[in-house]
Amino acid sequence: MSADGDADEETGDAAASDAISPYTLQSEEASETRHAFWADTVADRIEARDPDEPIVVKGGISPSGVPHLGNVNEIMRGYFVAEVLRDRGHEVRQVFTADDRDPLRGLPRTLCDLEGNLVDLGEVDAGALGRNLGAPYTDIPDPFGCCDSYGDHFATIIQDSADALDVPIELVSNTELYESGEFEAVTRFVLEHRERASEVLSTYQDKVDADGDYVPFNPICEACGKVTETVTSVDLAGDEPTVDYRCTDMEAGDQTIDGCGHEGTATLREGKLPWRFEWPGQWQLLGVDFEPFGKDHAEGSWPSGQDVARNVLEIEPPVPMVYEWFTLDGEPFSSSAGNVILVSDVLELLEPEVLRYFFVKDPVKARDFSIEHLDQLVDEFDRLEAIYFDEIEADEDEQAFAERVYPFIVEEPREERIRLPYTFAAVLGMFDDPDLREDVARKEGHIPDDAPEWAVEEALDRVEQARNWARRTGNEFDYELKRTAIPDHDFDAATEDALAELADFIEAGHEPDEIQGEIYETAKRHDVDVGDFFAAGYRLFFDEDQGPKLGPFLAKVDREFVVARLRRER
Repeated sequence: MSADGDADEETGDAAASDAISPYTLQSEEASETRHAFWADTVADRIEARDPDEPIVVKGGISPSGVPHLGNVNEIMRGYFVAEVLRDRGHEVRQVFTADDRDPLRGLPRTLCDLEGNLVDLGEVDAGALGRNLGAPYTDIPDPFGCCDSYGDHFATIIQDSADALDVPIELVSNTELYESGEFEAVTRFVLEHRERASEVLSTYQDKVDADGDYVPFNPICEACGKVTETVTSVDLAGDEPTVDYRCTDMEAGDQTIDGCGHEGTATLREGKLPWRFEWPGQWQLLGVDFEPFGKDHAEGSWPSGQDVARNVLEIEPPVPMVYEWFTLDGEPFSSSAGNVILVSDVLELLEPEVLRYFFVKDPVKARDFSIEHLDQLVDEFDRLEAIYFDEIEADEDEQAFAERVYPFIVEEPREERIRLPYTFAAVLGMFDDPDLREDVARKEGHIPDDAPEWAVEEALDRVEQARNWARRTGNEFDYELKRTAIPDHDFDAATEDALAELADFIEAGHEPDEIQGEIYETAKRHDVDVGDFFAAGYRLFFDEDQGPKLGPFLAKVDREFVVARLRRER
């Protein structure tokens, strides 16, 4: 969802008495059917309108900054509504507009290449951006030099993100809609009714005078390539309507982008509608039936959008839905602060279905996507899956939710699948040998003897993901287990006796906390410094003087190996 920078102080509410609240899920009506899955509630609202098919679900974004995981919110919320409608037998299109005819209003501090690597402006052709402030994104050279334009570069990453999550979006370029003439009829209609358009928009923006000479069209200057807001006259006669303009300054936040002063003429394909009209224009042109958006648009753009739709374009606005933003490790997403993560990054840490699970959660609740505590999200997904297959007890609400959403999350529900506990997978990631990983997982009972080969392969894929997580966060599993040979060591007799006694304790079978406590007690009984005793354990297993919490670690690695290593046998 873009805002094209034309937002101004809100001065009124939607004039229409039949205005639709965008808080679709927050204000469920008592008469509505109660659903386990929020997307079913939205689908009910859409079906109540008896829409033509295909039903169109839309989202949108303006190409600024880094297309990070937070931007995927809109794609995934729309996707699950689309999937529910398909499940009910409807034909559905999910379109996603790249608002790439918006002007670049400022230099982003961070960009990313097509492989998902974040880079500073100093690492690319930043001049390509700096020389083109005020120009449409699709008219700006790609600073990486790999795509047709900066706008195309950004859109490619969005498309790749959707593809990685197996979401079939149709990415629509606003620039293409204008240049092909598809937007021309809508644009012409708005200009034909510009007095009415001015009157409606003046309710929401102080800068628009209902009795003035405001013209809702922004030509692209033929001399300097910048988007300008000053139209001096409109000629709608004939087959090719035009506007005359003067290239004036553009206010962009706390800076001014200078216009060149050129006076010229532009066709309706050589410019764009202001976003307050462009957004409803997209609804009409694409036949949109449903669009989710962030809460920032709920009190700003949505009231004017539905007012323009009804009282300028004379169409019914789509069913709306406000979703809450989510944070990343407790902080807002911020390209400039470096607090971003891309879909490609996340999928190096967990399976696509786990990430899809994150987005089936209630969209009206604020949530945090914590990389540090990613194991908790994976555990939640594993629990949902186990509930779906009736492998664990769950209450009625959990059961209903799992039964409804799980088939939308995975490619195909397969009861034979195997999920290694994420932290156990991280332990296996401490050593490189794939055969050894499988052997340990089998010995610990996580892989059944009769497991199909595909299930074993997919289960072991999680090991590499968990290892990536450990390395990214530098957590307690970010160590290399020395399994093939005993590291060099030199222990005194008391320490060797204590290690042997600890081996006997572990061989008898105990829980992680019990082993952790026994490490302390064994050291005390043998008059060994506790810190030195822990260091001895780390030396034997990691060839380091420190490492993860030792008791839980020793409990997760196969017992036979742990006992033998403590006895310095292998």
